[in-house]
Amino acid sequence: MLEAVIVDDEIKALQSLSWELTNFSDEINVVASFTDPFEALDHLEKNSPDCLFLDIEMPTMDGFQFIQKLSNKNFPVVITTAYNQYAIKALKNEAIDYLLKPIDTDDLKDTITKIRKYNAKNFTAERLEKILINFNSSSLHKKITINTDGKLLFLESDDILYAESDGNYSTIYLADGQKIVLTKKLKEVNELLPQDYFFRIHNSYIINLNKIKEFLKTDGYVVLQSNHKIPVSRQKKSDFLDLL
Repeated sequence: MLEAVIVDDEIKALQSLSWELTNFSDEINVVASFTDPFEALDHLEKNSPDCLFLDIEMPTMDGFQFIQKLSNKNFPVVITTAYNQYAIKALKNEAIDYLLKPIDTDDLKDTITKIRKYNAKNFTAERLEKILINFNSSSLHKKITINTDGKLLFLESDDILYAESDGNYSTIYLADGQKIVLTKKLKEVNELLPQDYFFRIHNSYIINLNKIKEFLKTDGYVVLQSNHKIPVSRQKKSDFLDLL
C-alpha cells in the first residue's frame, strides 16, 4: 500500500482527489491532506510519504514554488492540474508525472506504476548503501568509508597521507596523488579516521602517523614520505611527541 499526501488549496478538489485515489485504486492510502501549502511543508519536513499529489494553481504558493521549498525530496511528486499546459513544466520541475483533473482510471494506473518503479529504484540504492556500510563496519579488516559526490569510497588507512582544512570543506590527500574534497569540517573528518593511525597535528591538518619520514623539531614540521611538510602546532607538540 502506497502512502500518499495531497496538497490542494480547494477543499472540494482535495476531497474529490482523495476519493478518486481511494476508489480508483486499492494500492493508495491517503495519509494526510492539506489546503495550506505551508502546513504541508511542515508535515513533509518530518514525514516522508511514498508519493505526493500536488496541485499547481494555489494562491499563496504555486506548486512549482512548493517543490523548490521542499527540503526532503526523497519521494516522487505527481502534479495534479486541470490545465494541460503545465505538463511539460511539471516534468522539468522534478515531478515524475502529472494527472489531468478529473482523473482518468488508466492514467492513474500508469502513474502508480511510475511511483512504484521510482520507489523501488531508490530503495535499492539506499539499501545497498546501508549493506556496504554495515559490512565494512563489521569487517575484520575495516576500511574508512568516505561519502562524497553521490558515491561511497572505501579506503585503507595506508591510502591516506593527510587531510587539510579549508573552512567548512576538507581535502584528503591520497598516497597515489589523488585528492578528495569533502563538504565536511576537519573535526568531522577526524571522527571518520581511526585514531590508531591518524593524529590531528594542527588545527588545519590530520596526518597518517605511518607516513611520517622526518620530524624537524626546531622548525616544528613533520615531513611525510611524499615530502609534504606539515606544521605541528605548539598545543599539539607534546601529545605528538608522546605518540612517537
